[in-house]
Amino acid sequence: MRPGLVLVATPIGNLADLSPRALAALKAADAVLCEDSRVTGGLLARQGVAATMIPLHDHNEAAQAPRLVERMMAGEHFALVSDAGTPLVNDPGYRLVRAAIEAGVAVSAVPGPNAAVMALSLSGLPPHPFLFAGFLPARAGPRTAELARLRGLERAGLGATLVFFEAPHRLAESLAAMAAAFGAGRPAAVARELTKRFEEVRRDDLGTLADHYATAEARGEICVVVGPAPAEAAGEADLDAALRAAFAAGLSLRDAAASAAEATGLKRRDVYRRALELGEG
Repeated sequence: MRPGLVLVATPIGNLADLSPRALAALKAADAVLCEDSRVTGGLLARQGVAATMIPLHDHNEAAQAPRLVERMMAGEHFALVSDAGTPLVNDPGYRLVRAAIEAGVAVSAVPGPNAAVMALSLSGLPPHPFLFAGFLPARAGPRTAELARLRGLERAGLGATLVFFEAPHRLAESLAAMAAAFGAGRPAAVARELTKRFEEVRRDDLGTLADHYATAEARGEICVVVGPAPAEAAGEADLDAALRAAFAAGLSLRDAAASAAEATGLKRRDVYRRALELGEG
């Protein structure tokens, strides 16, 4: 049985990356749901595909989703694409997919290009775990707040490579804000024009990248990849908090020391010594 909805990944630049399965799915669909019919129409025309297109974007998805689900339940078959790359990844479609799943409509996908994953692969930074954060806020205040939130997660234990999308005209100020939030020495990479003729991946630390793009013009679609936070030495307050939490959970002195040592990364003998002091106090 054909799925009622198939998510189809489309090229992020190089049109040769449209897979045979993707092309077949687009041809088989009763209609293609797309962000911008001009973009998708151009892709379909180049492939010789004549298809009905239905706009589905941030401004109409909430209203369109119930109607589209009703049509799928009646037997219609739709393909969902974004302007480029894998649907739903920083693009519309999530509300429709949720509505289709809740209605019992079969949902499938044709995998393919994804700028965030390609940038991660080319960055030379640890590939897993990673956190895709999409676009940072455009204005300085909210952007600083979001970076501070991510830095807070790192202080709480998040150890992941971070992946962002960014617009060319905001790249320099975003890199400067990242350097301020994460430290100028954090390794990073800027990947742009992926799969296209002028593809470039520049790898350095955040401070150096911020200085470079403060004067160098950036063009094309851009991904910024930031390496994971380095391990931070736990302070005495962190150790005491970990030990007290372990004692409060009813752990024995030995088990509390082992738990706190694992949580803080400190040497077990030093943690055990501090556990004895707290236990005696």
